[in-house]
Amino acid sequence: MNDLSAYRIITKWPPQYPDRLQLYSLPTPNGVKVSVMLEETGLPYEAHLVSFQSNDQMSPEFLSLNPNNKIPAILDPNGPGAKPLPLFESGAILIYLAEKTGQFLPTDPAARYETIQWLMFQMGGIGPMFGQLGFFHKFGGREYEDKRPRDRYVAESRRLLGVLDGRLAGRDWIMGDEYTIADMAVFPWVGNLVGFYGAGDLVGFAEFRNVQRVLDAFLARPAVAAGLEIPKANG
Repeated sequence: MNDLSAYRIITKWPPQYPDRLQLYSLPTPNGVKVSVMLEETGLPYEAHLVSFQSNDQMSPEFLSLNPNNKIPAILDPNGPGAKPLPLFESGAILIYLAEKTGQFLPTDPAARYETIQWLMFQMGGIGPMFGQLGFFHKFGGREYEDKRPRDRYVAESRRLLGVLDGRLAGRDWIMGDEYTIADMAVFPWVGNLVGFYGAGDLVGFAEFRNVQRVLDAFLARPAVAAGLEIPKANG
């Protein structure tokens, strides 16, 4: 078993199973990408709740693992070369776990890059735009009298949903028959948009029938149902 004592983060979140991959997260769209992936792969892991209410993400211990103070982050005691690997950024973690386990990322080079392309579509488009829409629709921004910022993100979110809807026409998943990390990245954000943010009517979600169909299929997966609740709020 590899020694994790050099990593300051374990002083705040002591591992009960130090031989397992350590996940530091919160059940937000970015966080559940990784917990869903871990549940899908069956890779042994231990989840630790990073509470925003107590500013855990700003603690020196968490910043020692992720200086960008965002979740999720992982510490894999069995990384490349049989050495511990700390890693942050959800997209990078998904690619790492896919390559580590040989699951949910095509081995064919062209299909592999196409999958990564759609993962980046979520990272650069869907996540930031849906997140801003959530701010202006549900959180502090909803008090702004000027609705132009909100409407800007509504329009861009609709555009992105249209791109995704077109991609899913005649396909079971983003990559066709094969369920991949691209789906695990995209659909937590889609579910959050219409669920937690309550912005389905605002963006006209009912118009995007293919997106709705695949979101339903995604949510029906047992590993997704489990991953959406990890880490538990009670730690």
